[in-house]
Amino acid sequence: MAMASPANLHASGDDILTVCAISVLAAMLASVLHEGVGHAAIALLTGAPSGILTAVAWSSEYDSRLVAAGGTLVNLAAAGLSMALLRGAKGASVRTRYFLLLSMAFNLFDGTGYFFFSGVTDFGDWARVIEGMNPHWLWRGLLVVIGVAAYYGAVLIVGRGFVRDLGIPTGDRSRLRRLTLLPYLSAIGIVGLAGALNPISIRLVWQSALPATAGANSGLLWFHHYLPKEIVPLRAGEEISRNYRWISVAAVAALVYVVIVGHGMTLSQ
Repeated sequence: MAMASPANLHASGDDILTVCAISVLAAMLASVLHEGVGHAAIALLTGAPSGILTAVAWSSEYDSRLVAAGGTLVNLAAAGLSMALLRGAKGASVRTRYFLLLSMAFNLFDGTGYFFFSGVTDFGDWARVIEGMNPHWLWRGLLVVIGVAAYYGAVLIVGRGFVRDLGIPTGDRSRLRRLTLLPYLSAIGIVGLAGALNPISIRLVWQSALPATAGANSGLLWFHHYLPKEIVPLRAGEEISRNYRWISVAAVAALVYVVIVGHGMTLSQ
């Protein structure tokens, strides 16, 4: 198959405000799915009478291995759903496809990155899952190995999505950087801001929020180094033009996320 020239495959006028709005929505969705569904909902459904949900943690007197693993499992399920929707969204706008791609990326990186993080630091969700399992060093080692393999696979999947579904050639490094750096910084900004307001402990910002966003999502910054050259766009590239619907929805959702979820919500059965 002949590969079209980069000039014919994309336009370069991506609107920064719209890109950031889509990025913020995708990042908040991944965060709420992890904490709100993966931890809080599972805890309430399996015995927790109540608890406090924030942007960076779920806190209750009830805990279990399932609750600890729930955040990662929900993120991975959401990544799979986003991938399926993206594959079926052939007639969708470039903004919708970009949102689905970022949703897949944030959920996939968060889900796979947690194995490695807990294995190396013996802290976080999967450290709780393997707590008391012996030999402990072996379980930690397995988390590291699984994490490295799964995260590398996630990097390739996300990278292929940027090329095939957004129509960005592998050689167009400037546009790849623009459409990955802005989401990376947007995710750090919105989760960090909401996390700083949590009533549990400010330490959660650098113990949980920053590793989960700056660390896990770092794959966005370097996946282009590992993309096989034979991957080609499946469609012509389109610029992400300004769209006030996406911007307005993102602004309202961010306000709710920071003010309400950031400050903490008490949930009960």
